[in-house]
Order: sequence, then C-alpha cells, then structure tokens
Amino acid sequence: MLVSRVLSLVLCATLTLIGCGGDPVSYSAPVGINLKAKSSDSTGGTVTSQKNISTESGNPYKVFVDEARLGLDGQSPSRVELTSLTLTLGAESVGAVSLAEVFTGRVDVLFLMEESNDTYVAGHVENPSGSGPVALAVDFDSEAMPDADYTRFLDGRFTVVLRGPAATTFTTKGADVNLQSTFSFTAFE
Repeated sequence: MLVSRVLSLVLCATLTLIGCGGDPVSYSAPVGINLKAKSSDSTGGTVTSQKNISTESGNPYKVFVDEARLGLDGQSPSRVELTSLTLTLGAESVGAVSLAEVFTGRVDVLFLMEESNDTYVAGHVENPSGSGPVALAVDFDSEAMPDADYTRFLDGRFTVVLRGPAATTFTTKGADVNLQSTFSFTAFE
C-alpha cells in the first residue's frame, strides 16, 4: 500500500513537471506581413523592403503573443521558436511573375529591434524561384537575444526587413512587387 502511494506521488510529480517543462503553450496561426518593393527603390543592386511587425492589419503578431500570455496566466513565454518561414510573390505584383525576377543569390529576412538597432536573422533562402510560397531556412533563436531585445520582441517593437541582391533586370524594368513573409511561431513556458 505504501509503495503504491509513493508511486502515485512520483507519477503525479512527474506529470506536473512534464506539463510545465518545455511544452508549447500556444501555436499561432501563420503571422504574415506584406512588404512592397519597387525597381526604382533598389540601391546598389540590392532590393530592400521593411515594415514594423505591429502595423499589419489586425496585428496578428500581437494576437499570437497575447494568446501565449493568456495560456501562461499572464506571464510572458520564456522563449519563442520560429518554426517555419515562407516568402511569396503577391498576385498584384507588376513587372515580375517569379521571385527569380526580383532576387538572385541569398535573400534574408531579418528582425531589426527598436532602440537597440540589433538585427537578428529570421531566415534565408538562396536563389528563390517561382511565385511561392518558398520555404526559407530558419536561423532565428530567441534564446540568443539579450533580455531587453527579447522584451522588445515580445512587445512587437521590431521591424521585419527583407533584403537580397536584385535580379539583373529588376532594377530597370519598372517593377512594383508585393512580397509576403509568413512566420509560424511557437511559444514556450
């Protein structure tokens, strides 16, 4: 009887630890951000577009963080993983029907933090082609951020920057393209 009682206590303690450990608190619906790039805005053969994460319609990033905090009884997640990242050429684009007509070489998606101006690579892709969605290799690690930047990250105080070498004809063709980066985040206790 005593052995079964001890085993029950050990089992309850183990299940409690499993539930509190590294299990995801919340998985977001994809968080998309729409960026624009024009041929005339290319500088030094580089296409760059940027936008604050919190300015997207409905602020889906804030919704993700709020739901994660709700799942943690008001506490912030200890870390956030970027589980996938894609890039898509929008249908309303003019002058390009493929990402290969916009970019050549390595294309990066970065998080530029407010105040500190620290930059974190979210992901990258080499020579994207087609209209997408094209999967990017994920480079982001929230645990590598100093506490102040991580707080800014959770508060949505950062800009998404899309940057890559311009395809040979992009800078001269008068293109006006819509690019969408879609992030899938997972929050952890």
